[in-house]
Amino acid sequence: MADVPEHLLRRSQERRKALGLPVEGDEGEAAPTDAPEAPVAEDVAADSGAGDAGSGDGGGGEEITESVGGIPAHLLERSRKRKAALAGGGAEPASPSGAGGARTAAATAVAAPAPTSSGPGGHTQRLLTVVKSGSIQQARAEAQDKVHVWPHLLAIELASILSLTAFVTVFSALVKAPLLGLADVNQTPNPSKAPWYFLGLQELLKMFHPMVAGVTIPGVALGVLAITPYIDKNPSNKPTDRKFAIIMLTMFLMMWAVLVIIGSFFRGEGFNFVFPWNKGVFFEL
Repeated sequence: MADVPEHLLRRSQERRKALGLPVEGDEGEAAPTDAPEAPVAEDVAADSGAGDAGSGDGGGGEEITESVGGIPAHLLERSRKRKAALAGGGAEPASPSGAGGARTAAATAVAAPAPTSSGPGGHTQRLLTVVKSGSIQQARAEAQDKVHVWPHLLAIELASILSLTAFVTVFSALVKAPLLGLADVNQTPNPSKAPWYFLGLQELLKMFHPMVAGVTIPGVALGVLAITPYIDKNPSNKPTDRKFAIIMLTMFLMMWAVLVIIGSFFRGEGFNFVFPWNKGVFFEL
């Protein structure tokens, strides 16, 4: 029999003391160091039971004397007695030595605790079923609000450009442009106004220095519009969620619209500020 580690022997002695069983070391006997307590006790109980061949085990069963399936006969006999003791069918045969038999039975009970249906700490152990990853994957892809640039986006843009080009071509062929007469170098119109889309800039030139009106103010306005998407990064399309961007664009459009209206209807001879109901409207389409 293999040697039993010292710490296992000490643990066995501590357990026997906790259960109130006598310990061989306390009785003045040297504790064996070549075999554990529980197997020795079980072997003694098995040998004592094998010696009482005709007496039975209290449950009416006969003693097993032959090996079955390669398992030794004494192990089968010990297993049968243990099952009978746990089932309450009868007690194990007492050893002739009296106290020694009680010690042997107690040691056997300590060495082989009753099997339970739960794991450590009362937790029930279960075996999980292994499921292949392919069977739990989604069969359909989730809907996305994104489309490819080609052909979805570019096809729509191409159709829009062709439609607009056709409309401008037909409109310019049917409607005459509101052009003035031939220019006369000896007679300059007063006031000489720029086209309506440049009247806002012409109005700024009337109010400020050319450097401020032509570079500083338009540059600052366009710069604020350029950095607005980097400040307002909300991807929502709702106006209530894009207040900063809408405010910036509205201020730019309103400023330019007011300048164009002033230059169109409130600038008379010499590009002076006049009211339309006093000198008339100096604006021609």
